[in-house]
Amino acid sequence: MGLPSNLPELQPYLFSAAVIAFLLYRARRYRAIKRRLPELIKEGGVVVDVRSAGEFSAGSRPGSVNIPLGELSKRAGELNKEKPVILCCASGARSGAGAGILEKMGFKTVVNAGPWQNTLQN
Repeated sequence: MGLPSNLPELQPYLFSAAVIAFLLYRARRYRAIKRRLPELIKEGGVVVDVRSAGEFSAGSRPGSVNIPLGELSKRAGELNKEKPVILCCASGARSGAGAGILEKMGFKTVVNAGPWQNTLQN
């Protein structure tokens, strides 16, 4: 199976299609995490917001803990490795990086919830 003969005509649309596909995937993934959130909290999970203190004070999930990403490695001892850790930030990028840090440190259940608004209950 070769490339379609009209590939040059399609090329301008490929990047946009890839971006749309990624955004749809991400939205679906975050919806699934949002549905799991009550279960994770019931298991003793804690929501950790890895944004800066200023961002956190401007709006955050009630009861969440603020540990900025740059401090996460040093302050990971404040978290229970056996309980779920639900990370959030402004877009999901910093919480994704934080999830990688905690997983490497041996945390059992680490979830990237993406934007902190995803952690709010409807």
